[in-house]
Order: sequence, then C-alpha cells, then structure tokens
Amino acid sequence: MTIHLLFDLDDTLLDSNIEALIPVYFQKLTAHLADLVPPDRMLQELTRSTMTMYRNTRPDQTLEEVFSAAFYPPLGTSREALAERIEQFYDEIFPTLQPLTRPRPEAIELVEWAFSQGWTLSVATDPLFPRKAILHRLRWAGLPPETYPFRLISDFETFHFAKATVAFFPEFLGHLGWDGESPVLMIGDSIERDVIPARQAGIPVFWLRTEGQTAPEAEGIPQGTLTDLRRFLETLKASPPKPDSACPVALLAALQAGPALLHHCTRITPPAKWSVRPAQDQWALTEIICHLRDVDTEVNLPRIESVLREENPILTGQDTDLWAEQRQYIQEDGATAFGEFVSARIRLVERLKSLPPHAWERPARHTIFGPTHLRELVGFMVQHDQAHIQQAREAIAS
Repeated sequence: MTIHLLFDLDDTLLDSNIEALIPVYFQKLTAHLADLVPPDRMLQELTRSTMTMYRNTRPDQTLEEVFSAAFYPPLGTSREALAERIEQFYDEIFPTLQPLTRPRPEAIELVEWAFSQGWTLSVATDPLFPRKAILHRLRWAGLPPETYPFRLISDFETFHFAKATVAFFPEFLGHLGWDGESPVLMIGDSIERDVIPARQAGIPVFWLRTEGQTAPEAEGIPQGTLTDLRRFLETLKASPPKPDSACPVALLAALQAGPALLHHCTRITPPAKWSVRPAQDQWALTEIICHLRDVDTEVNLPRIESVLREENPILTGQDTDLWAEQRQYIQEDGATAFGEFVSARIRLVERLKSLPPHAWERPARHTIFGPTHLRELVGFMVQHDQAHIQQAREAIAS
C-alpha cells in the first residue's frame, strides 16, 4: 500500500524562521535591481504583489502570472525586461541567504527512513517562491532534490493557490496523481497554512510543534516533535490515515482545483495539439474542455437550482458524452471554451458558497443513482472532474 507523505518545508524540514528570511530576501532583491527600479518603490510593489498572489482564487492564473500582472505594470517595466537580472539573483545572490537557515539532521534521518518504507514523499511548501528558490532551500535542508526522489514539489510557476487557500490541497493531490483512496498525511508546523486548510480539505494532518506549544485548532489531531512524528509514522501501516473529502468545504475546494489542474494541461500543451485525438474513439483536449463547460452550464448549475428550489425533485440522467460529436466540439476554439468553462465553474462555486450547512443535505431523486442529496451530487461533480482531468493527461501524454 502506497502512503503519501506531504511535508511542509520551512520550519518542518528546514529551520528557516520564514518571518526573518523574507525581509532579508526582499532587501537583497531590491538592492540587486536598484539601478533599474527605485528600491523603495520596488519593496512596496514586492510586498503588495506577494499579498495579491497569496489571496488568489482564480483557477486560470498561476501564482507567477498573478504576481507578474500585479508587480511589473506599476513599475513601468515587464517581466521580460528584468528576467535576466532576476535569474542572476536566484543563481548568485539568493544562495547567500543560506546562513539564515539550518538543516535539521533529525528531519533528514526521518525522510531517509520514510523513503526506505517505499512511501511517496512530496514537498507541499507554500508556492510563493520560484522553483529555483525552493530547490535552493531543499539543498540548505540537506535534502537536495538531485538526490532525494520527491514525487512533487510545489512552486509558483505551476500552482494557482497558496496554502492558506483550501484549494491548494486538492490541486496538490491532483498534480500528484492521487487515486482518491491511498492514505495521505500532511506534515507541517503552521496552524494557518498546514493544519487548518489541510483538515478542511479532508486530509489527515500531523502538527509538528515545539515542546510545550499548544493550539486549540489542533486539538484531537496527532502532534509533537520530529521524534514523536517518527513514532506516529511507524503506526501507519497498521492504521493508515484515511482522507475524507465529503464535507462541503472540501468539495468546494476540489471544484476550484479542477479548472486549475485543467489549466495546467493547457499550459503544457501546444495550441496546435489541443484538437489532436490520441485515437479515433478518444477525445482531444479541446473536446474535454467543451464537455466540462457544457456539463457545468447545462447540467450541474440547473440541477443545483432545482434541488434548492423544489422539494425532493426528480433529476433525469443525461448521456452528455454524445454531445462531443453532435455539437462538433473538435471544431471549437479550445482557449475560448476554457474561458467559458472557468466562468461557469466560478458561478457554480459562488452559488454553493452562499448556502447554509443544512442546504447541502436537501434531497433529490436521480433516475440513475436513486435517492440522493445535494452534497452527494456535488461529490459526483468532483469525481466527474477527476475522470476527465485524467483523460486530459492521457491525451497529452499520447
């Protein structure tokens, strides 16, 4: 049985005191670009743009795209104009921050032991840094990615949500290729960025705390030092942690993550390939996007309204797969269709966000599934997303 361990980086695998590291990081970056951008203005825009990125909820913009759109225009420059100097900063100057951090020998020992168990280890760090900066910090932790086979490392070039946004966690699991059943455990030190959002996403958590530290939000969950974590991990084979993503907050996060994962598929696929079918009887990426758009618009949104408006309505099953040929999805513009899908999904998520808890249990009768309720119907929507995102990945791979 595969067990997926998701490790936070700062103050979990690496002693870094991120609150002290960030100001020095920003100061060095502004100094490096001082001949191109006034330092005071640079620092101001760095802080503002980072907060904009931190709060992002758009599933069609990576955190890097959000940051760039907020950061460069007020400075009167472009990402391309500063790209070479910024690359130089991360290659030559960012590594000088290493003395502000310290490796944790007990964390290295723990990671090596977990790998020896045959488990999958990933680094679920807050993706507010470029990948180069994150890989540097892993090396500072004594866990160079060239040596340690982490399955996934989050970064701002790929991810759409910061960790304080619950959708980060289903997005992470989606990139991980999680099967929906295998045990998963999030390990981190932050109540706000690890414990609370991971639990809301339905992911079991181990709170890595210091001696004597307490928090009411962590009551009832496994917690302790790295030594305590090792003892806890030794019990996992007998009692693996089971994810539970059936609560409304987790379902909403998964609905947000679906378009983000599909956006990643569009970003790594040349536009000319979007309408290429892997085989005659399989869908191209454009067809998958059009299908998800129309199902949200013509099936999911009307069903939600029907359940909320009527008492125990009858919901008729529809064979929406036929629409691909009937509507000639292959002839559509994939980018336009994706934008329409995102708009429909945002409307759907906003409608569900506004509901009181009891509304999620409103009953309905489905002509295929039988008696059901709104929460279960939304769960089916999430499963539908996951199946077609996997289909999109397979289409790209082929």
